[in-house]
Amino acid sequence: MPEPMPSPVPRHVFVYGTLRRGDVRDITRLHPAPQFVGMGSVTGVLYDLGLYPGVVLGGSGRVAGEVYIISAELERQLDVIEEVWPQRTGEYSKQEVRVQLRRPGKVPETLELDCLVYEISLARTAGKPVIASGDWLEGRRLQK
Repeated sequence: MPEPMPSPVPRHVFVYGTLRRGDVRDITRLHPAPQFVGMGSVTGVLYDLGLYPGVVLGGSGRVAGEVYIISAELERQLDVIEEVWPQRTGEYSKQEVRVQLRRPGKVPETLELDCLVYEISLARTAGKPVIASGDWLEGRRLQK
């Protein structure tokens, strides 16, 4: 299978699980470093798969995460981490979705951006608990 062609221009990515700041695969520790844009959310359902979460996009729920600007080189690394390339395990697929971005300030501003999101295969969520808050880090804090 040929390598997917990442965009030659920087793109936005929405991370909602172990790639969030402070978690085990913290995206800010990867190189080239991404640029933090802000906190955001997508419509979807967040599942607890044990050591990591998975989002199924769509519906009426909201899933919290972080938005970053990434280079094509970093996008390739994320594809490897999420196993969408070169080994396609079928666990995740890469989607481009609309993300609501919350910009802090005296009057909080909400923007919408198109971002890459790695969505879990619906088959992998069977029997797995839903994270009702939609926030992986909050859910982990509550378990401790």
